[in-house]
Amino acid sequence: MDSLFMGCIKICIKCSFLFIVGLFMSCKLNLSVKYTEHDILSELDGAFHKKVSKYYPVGNSDDIKYIFFLDLEHGYCETAGSRIHLYADSVNWAIVFEKSGYQNRGDYSGIELAYIGNCIKYMTEHYNGYNYIANSKSISLVSHTEYERIRNKEGGEGEQFELISDSVRFVRVRDKLINIEYDPQLFIKMGIVREYNNPRNLMSYGGLVRYLNDTQPSVVQSTESEIKEQFLKDIPKIMTLDEFHYFSIYNEDNIPSKQELFQLIAKILVTRDSTLWKPTKEPNNHWSNWESGNL
Repeated sequence: MDSLFMGCIKICIKCSFLFIVGLFMSCKLNLSVKYTEHDILSELDGAFHKKVSKYYPVGNSDDIKYIFFLDLEHGYCETAGSRIHLYADSVNWAIVFEKSGYQNRGDYSGIELAYIGNCIKYMTEHYNGYNYIANSKSISLVSHTEYERIRNKEGGEGEQFELISDSVRFVRVRDKLINIEYDPQLFIKMGIVREYNNPRNLMSYGGLVRYLNDTQPSVVQSTESEIKEQFLKDIPKIMTLDEFHYFSIYNEDNIPSKQELFQLIAKILVTRDSTLWKPTKEPNNHWSNWESGNL
């Protein structure tokens, strides 16, 4: 009888122990990730609607804050490449939109990085007594001076505007000399030849960045160190999306939380599992699918 009683006591103790361990593990799992898919999608929706994130610096009441989102159709930028970078740990997450292209109002080519997340070091500039705060930064690729060096200087005025001389064999990109195979027939096939005031089928300024993006993409892409300069924490990279299905940001009904792209991104960040990237929509983010730089 005593042995039976003692056996029951041992079973009760063991069950109690297992219950406590299970409760502890459950709490630990619930606390392992400090953010949810809803949190991420809410931040994306806010940025889409130009709403200042709660993660922006509080600053002063007269600070000027800008919010940028991936835009493949901007009238002042002739888009070339686009990528989306995903970073996360159990506490921090970040989405970095990358776009390269020719800035037709600035007469240079560059990379634009736009940051969404809870660990962003926002870019701040002080000018005329005001603080300008933004979630984006620019990286120069081909300068105005370099464009002037390689500009076509023959023919009529129209032929000399934003067209590259067929005598050019290299271009300086971020202080590196990059070889160019100057082949007008190839340029026509690639769709980088301006159709008007261009009898010799010369490559356009914007076409140069598109040419490099399609033939030597790493030349016009950001580096990991350049991206991570704007992180408050050193968080691991989950993956980069080179191809994805993009919806125009000029249709305000296409909010991120309703799009498969961003729903998958939220799941990947929360689970930190890149194998969840299984989109059903065809990728369409190549520059040839979107009109841009037309203003």
